[in-house]
Order: sequence, then C-alpha cells, then structure tokens
Amino acid sequence: MSEGPPATIIVRHSKENPRKCSILPLRGRPDIVIVNYPVKQIPDLTSFVRLAPDGPELSSADADRGLLVLDGSWRWAGVMTRAFQDVPARSLHGYQTAYPRVSKQGTDPGHGLASVEALYIAYRVLGRPTEGLLDHYHWREEFLRMNGWA
Repeated sequence: MSEGPPATIIVRHSKENPRKCSILPLRGRPDIVIVNYPVKQIPDLTSFVRLAPDGPELSSADADRGLLVLDGSWRWAGVMTRAFQDVPARSLHGYQTAYPRVSKQGTDPGHGLASVEALYIAYRVLGRPTEGLLDHYHWREEFLRMNGWA
C-alpha cells in the first residue's frame, strides 16, 4: 500500500548559482529528493516521467508516476537531458512564468518556467499537495495571478 504520491527527484546542475535557485528552499521535504548533476549514481527511474519543454502534455494519467525535474539554466538543459533521455518527457503548456529571466545567450524558450513554477504546475495537474512549494518563491503572488490561481 502506498503512503502518498510517488517521489519527485530534482537533478540540479552544479554550476547553477544557489542565490538564483528556486528549488533549494525545498530541501528536506519528504516528497522531494534533490541530487546534483552530474549524477554519480542515477536512481531507478523506470516509473518516472521527466518534465520537458516538448513531449506529450502532463496529465492526471501520470499521477501514479514519479516526477523527474532537471533544474539548470537553459544553457545546460541539453547536456542534462541527454543523461535522462530514457525517461519519458511530459510538457506543460499554456502557463506563464513570473521569473524575470534574461538569457545572455538567447537560450530561454518562450514558454520556459522557473523550476519551482513547473513543479507547482505539475503537482496541480497530478493532484498532489502544493502546500509550501511556493513559500520561498519571491515571485509567488505574480505567478499565481498570471495563471489565474490568485
């Protein structure tokens, strides 16, 4: 018998600036495991889906699957994605970011989200509890308002 929703594994690129990281305040949550990239030992991700800008839309049909989130700048996304290509991709479309991103390399996709925003949306879609996910997110109110959840 399951004790709750499957785990969420967040793979955080080691070169990301910790001051700009929207995920680090979630350390210690029982439903989230944060590991650094490059990952020394990749956990079993057989029953997981990976949040990605492409692929089929994430839906309630994925509720029994674990969630893999790759947390890093869009600059590092390709490198990180290659390491986890075998995990089926699921996308999130129709949402707006409140995170004030400015890529000097022009690598931010138009529909990109901050990792914590993507995680919040995914938890809503999957019917998982969202309490506390945005507590430390500076742009929380704007993000919720922009997406009709205020």
